[in-house]
Amino acid sequence: MWNRAILHADINYCYAQIEEVRNSKLAKVPMAVGGHEESRHGIILAKNDLAKKYRIKTGESLRDAYKKCPHLTIIHPDYDLYLLISEQVKDIYRRYSDKVEPFGLDEAWIDVTHSQTLFGDPIEIARRIRMEVYRELGLTISMGISFNKVFAKIASDMDKHHGIAVITSENYQERLWCLPIEAMFYVGRATAVKLRARGIGTIRQLANTPKLYLKSFLGKPGEWIWEFANGLDDSEVANSQQLPMIKSVGNSITAIHDLETLEELKMVFRVLSESVAARLRQLNKKGSVVSIYLRTNEFDRCSRQIKSDYLIDTSDAIMECVERLLQAHLSLKSDGTFEEVYRSVGVAVSKLQKDEHKIQLSLFENENRTMHNRDLEETIEKIREKYGSDKIKRCIMIKDEKLTGFDPKNDHVIHPVGFFGYSDSSHKTG
Repeated sequence: MWNRAILHADINYCYAQIEEVRNSKLAKVPMAVGGHEESRHGIILAKNDLAKKYRIKTGESLRDAYKKCPHLTIIHPDYDLYLLISEQVKDIYRRYSDKVEPFGLDEAWIDVTHSQTLFGDPIEIARRIRMEVYRELGLTISMGISFNKVFAKIASDMDKHHGIAVITSENYQERLWCLPIEAMFYVGRATAVKLRARGIGTIRQLANTPKLYLKSFLGKPGEWIWEFANGLDDSEVANSQQLPMIKSVGNSITAIHDLETLEELKMVFRVLSESVAARLRQLNKKGSVVSIYLRTNEFDRCSRQIKSDYLIDTSDAIMECVERLLQAHLSLKSDGTFEEVYRSVGVAVSKLQKDEHKIQLSLFENENRTMHNRDLEETIEKIREKYGSDKIKRCIMIKDEKLTGFDPKNDHVIHPVGFFGYSDSSHKTG
């Protein structure tokens, strides 16, 4: 019997596989789930095995995918269906443990340490779960088994064909340390570049590098990945009934056309800010830090944040912070356009606190105006909920209705939450 047994379950090419179950003909052609190229939300979200043979990659543009496979079938995403099926899959996981922690829509950790006396060893439990998911829902899943969450997740990616991979405290150095650093959880592209520049190219080299040295150029994440590589993750799998704490609320969008002027950027940020403010009030939260995210056509990214003088939950207050950030950090040419155009933008509010329905006084803010703005925005939101998001708009939105004609509050993509916490963040893909 394992002293600690953690499973990581991953629905294989989730969106695409669900579409194949819905329409079996799609399994016989190269197919991918993707956005709308005409509205520039045109990237590959998931692809089936036949599409993989053409080297179609998740995250690449539809245009590039069509170059590789001109007869590629694109299915537009049906998020409501994916959420429904995902919950049905997790219901099967919950038959074997009350500790099931989602990681995005298609992944979850399952702690079966105390389930072994009822259902057998972790390998047997994993086999039973895979069989039941396939028999009841027609879906295949990959399972990783280990003594901690990080190794279980890495294991679930190691053997997609046979479906189950095991990493133990006795074999993890043999199985994992030979892998490139990119295989380590929480080592993204930028981190990998920094590590490789210092001669650290494998997980073995990462594990044997002094932790303080990693921290010196990676900060706190350097300590985390050193601990991960050495098998020192002791984080618990959350109980199914425990909702993780929401740390931020945000929305982002790939605009329908390049954003070349400050006015265009403000229009998009206004729509996003209204959505974030409405969701904050829905959650009965206020925040004190506003962050903006910008991505150019060259896919260069930058983010900036500012602390508000008071707790906020209205779009006007969020936009005031956004405009201060834009003014401080964006440079304009003499003709009023940006030095480089922007493709995608986002805004988030963090450092959240429960709304006690009190107005925090400020030397620089009129509390009557704050209360008025909040009442006005709540009224607007009620109208939109009843009659549709396009039925009442600010005048600035009418200047470019194609640019501002999106509803970030309701059009969203579910993506993984952070390993160390939870953020209520949604975006339209681009």
